Amino acid sequence: MSAIQTEKPSGVTEIEAQPSNNQGPVYDDNEKANYNRTGAIDAEQQEHDMTVLQAVRAYPAASFWAFIMSCTIIMESYCVFLMGQFVATDRFCQDFGVLSTVTGKYIIVASWQSAFQCSGPVGAFIGVFIAGPITSWIGYRWATIGGLMALNAFIFIFYFGNSQGMFFAAQILEGIPWGIFIANAPAYCAEIVPLRLRAPATQMLQLFWAVGSIIVGGITFHYQSMDSPQAYRVPIALQWMFPTPLAILLFIAPESPWWLVRKGRLEEAVKVVGRLGRASSGEKPEDAVAMMKRTIDLEKTETKPNLIELWKGTDLYRTLIVCGVYASQNLTGNLIANQAVFFFKQAGMDDNTAFALGLITSALQWIFVMLSWILTTYLGRRTIYVYGQFINCAFLIALGIAASVGSGTAVSNAQASLGLIVSVLFCLGPAPASWVIIGETPSVRLRPLTTGIGRGAYYLVNIPCIFLSSYMLNSDKWNLGGKSGYVWAGTALFCSVLSWLYIPEMKDRSFREIDILFTRKVPARKWKQTVVDIRDDE
Repeated sequence: MSAIQTEKPSGVTEIEAQPSNNQGPVYDDNEKANYNRTGAIDAEQQEHDMTVLQAVRAYPAASFWAFIMSCTIIMESYCVFLMGQFVATDRFCQDFGVLSTVTGKYIIVASWQSAFQCSGPVGAFIGVFIAGPITSWIGYRWATIGGLMALNAFIFIFYFGNSQGMFFAAQILEGIPWGIFIANAPAYCAEIVPLRLRAPATQMLQLFWAVGSIIVGGITFHYQSMDSPQAYRVPIALQWMFPTPLAILLFIAPESPWWLVRKGRLEEAVKVVGRLGRASSGEKPEDAVAMMKRTIDLEKTETKPNLIELWKGTDLYRTLIVCGVYASQNLTGNLIANQAVFFFKQAGMDDNTAFALGLITSALQWIFVMLSWILTTYLGRRTIYVYGQFINCAFLIALGIAASVGSGTAVSNAQASLGLIVSVLFCLGPAPASWVIIGETPSVRLRPLTTGIGRGAYYLVNIPCIFLSSYMLNSDKWNLGGKSGYVWAGTALFCSVLSWLYIPEMKDRSFREIDILFTRKVPARKWKQTVVDIRDDE
């Protein structure tokens, strides 16, 4: 298709893709109005009128490619949970730990336990800052493919590691591509699907986080009882299952049409929209691209996207929301979920029971993420995010109380049960809803940079929280066990109050409407009742 061809009503200009060249299409002097306004309005109205099932039928390929990009999150989840399982694996503790004077068993000391678990986030912190500029330059596909190939190489260092220092270094290196994946995936998924599918498409990220933990749980449950280095070498080697197949699939995947429109490559964007949708659906790719350009023109400035813009005007508010949502994932029960097996052992479970409970927790998280698709679709993002956090606060307090009333089998079982509930409920409300908020909040032109900076905020909070969590749970340090629930309840309450005050409801909003509502500075609690006319451009 060489051009976008539409009828031009009186007073309406049209968007035309000029012959392809290295600079993209050439626009006339009236570039701001250079789109088919009628087609753009029609395309947006069609997205509003669709049901979820109609959107899936109209854009089956978009759903598939969002699924593929979400699979990259398995690798970060796999390795994050892997290190959490290793500190509870006897053979790993014998080879790289010390004999505890308290328990008489080999343990990984709290300092190395924290170092192992924060090394990946340190690398990912580097990766997210690399991701934004690279993605803005070469696109989501090539940035992610490059990260997958780098991960293949870094796994070698992890597999052949024979000291604590080598494991630490390998995790930092592996973390760099994780940062690229976690910055790109929510933005790509939000951009390639229609409005009605943005929530389930971005929530798939939490689903695959749970899938990664299930895979790790099953593998380590099988190998943890082996009295040889294979107890931890084989789980490390199995990381190679993922990068190459995903890189091949992403090579043939379409680029985000929004990224192409930002680059002025309108002809390619039309073709991509055609690939993402079904020809028989009645959707016009030309109108969809016109809708994208209408939104992008609302955000147009004289400068190229840069990090400084994130901290100016309404983009500052949007950046703070993304950073806050990312950071609060560490403060509302996530760390108990990530260290579930170690927590269960500290609560008094034997090794096999602890690993089995960890696997059950991961499976329940997977189920509850899918249930959250229904809640987000009908109740909205803000509702399940904010009230999900408040509910988790209550269970964290209950966990602390259970650990304070004494000792014995009943108390251990109560702590393990409440720890499981906190981990599972986190994946019903706050966790999946956060991915939707992260995907929808940034402006289109700054989305790769905003998601990267936001994930950086996550790691800035995550790294000290890992040390804090390890010291609270470890028997040779504070040995708080379930009493750590009091600490996390306090941080969760703080995050819940801020969320209630500042996170708006973006359910059923197009990117144009979201831009306008932020520009008008509508208070977060009034977004749901505010009407934006489909003809408004400011």
